[in-house]
Amino acid sequence: MKSKLVAEHLNLWFGSKQVLKNINIEFEENKVTALIGPSGCGKSTLLRSLNRMHDLYPEARIEGQIKLDGREIYQKDVEVTDLRKRVGMVFQKANPFPKSIYENITYGLKINNLLADKATVQKALEEAYIWEEVKDDLKKPATRLSGGQQQRLCIARAVALRPEIILMDEPCSALDPVSTLKIEELIHHLKKKYTIVIVTHNMQQAQRVADKTVFMYLGEIIEQGDTHQIFNNPQHETTRNYISGHFG
Repeated sequence: MKSKLVAEHLNLWFGSKQVLKNINIEFEENKVTALIGPSGCGKSTLLRSLNRMHDLYPEARIEGQIKLDGREIYQKDVEVTDLRKRVGMVFQKANPFPKSIYENITYGLKINNLLADKATVQKALEEAYIWEEVKDDLKKPATRLSGGQQQRLCIARAVALRPEIILMDEPCSALDPVSTLKIEELIHHLKKKYTIVIVTHNMQQAQRVADKTVFMYLGEIIEQGDTHQIFNNPQHETTRNYISGHFG
């Protein structure tokens, strides 16, 4: 299976504090990779390094490499806007723009000089399993949607740009069980077209949606592999303790 995105010997500091330590990982094309581990272990920091979100923080310092289709993304000649078009992001808390549902989808398309017509909007909303719920309300403010609908709208906004990879940072943490199930079904649907990396604190969710699971602890990858193997036959004692609920 082709690796779409690869991190090699990745280290990251915020000021003098090292947050990621010698990370080596490959994200396979059209697979879902879940990052699990206790709070503060570096999951979200790793996720955000994959599309250079840490560029926003002057105290962040990175060593090592992250390669997208073999090209190092931290090279000076890599346009960050182009990178983030290829590597989309869905955040923990739904963050629709204070605009209409329709404008939420077209905004990113316009600033990236992409076609922003109704057919494009409809396709994005269909891919995010929300078109049938909003098709008669496209001019209404996106903020009036329920939490689960807002999160699916944010996913639609991401897929409208036709990324190759979608990063999801605990996308269901603020949602009820029914909305969570819809997002999980959506993830299964989306991986046919996209490579997905999801940070989740919910180990049952990781088992339901992920092909591969990566367990992190204190900024390091302790164990990674097939999700079934990680949860049913972990090789490392720290992984066993975490999965069995003995810490974290």
